[in-house]
Amino acid sequence: MHVPLFPLNSIVLPRGRIPLQLFEPRYIDMLTRCLKEDRGFVVVLLREGLETGTMAAFYDIGTYVRIIDFQQLDNGLLGITVEGESKVSVVKAWQAPDGLNVGDVECLLDEAELEVPDEYSELPVVLRALLKHPVVDDLDMEVIFDDARDVGWRLTELLPLDKQEKQRLVELQDPIERLERLHALLEALE
Repeated sequence: MHVPLFPLNSIVLPRGRIPLQLFEPRYIDMLTRCLKEDRGFVVVLLREGLETGTMAAFYDIGTYVRIIDFQQLDNGLLGITVEGESKVSVVKAWQAPDGLNVGDVECLLDEAELEVPDEYSELPVVLRALLKHPVVDDLDMEVIFDDARDVGWRLTELLPLDKQEKQRLVELQDPIERLERLHALLEALE
């Protein structure tokens, strides 16, 4: 699959949502093409560089997203909300002449649908508290609190972790291993 790549300092995972502000011409053009062709793009976490400008290094595991809403913001910029569909691996990446990062990606296998084990029963409680934040609440995400994938994905997105740690959590394919790691990280935060 040949898609635009959108390097950010934040992540989104399957079924998660993230609001974005677009102002660079390359991203406005990307948005127009995505809407016209009814396709998405891939959000990848920045390894080095800035979200603006063309010099950026990014991780090769990201999430294919689709635009679910867009509007003109009070600051005059174009605001969009995207929702994650599937984790992908960037096989090859390059820059188009307009500076847009593009790449060939492969979808990763879906993670197993598993219940949250009893030893991690406090993680859905933490997630419920995070979802009450007004910015997160505005995203109107549906969360399945007994699904280990969903709980792990949302906590990975919402917890204040450094980006390398977030990327490690993104790259895990075992939802229980992710919950185990999140549990340890929360204990360390306390």
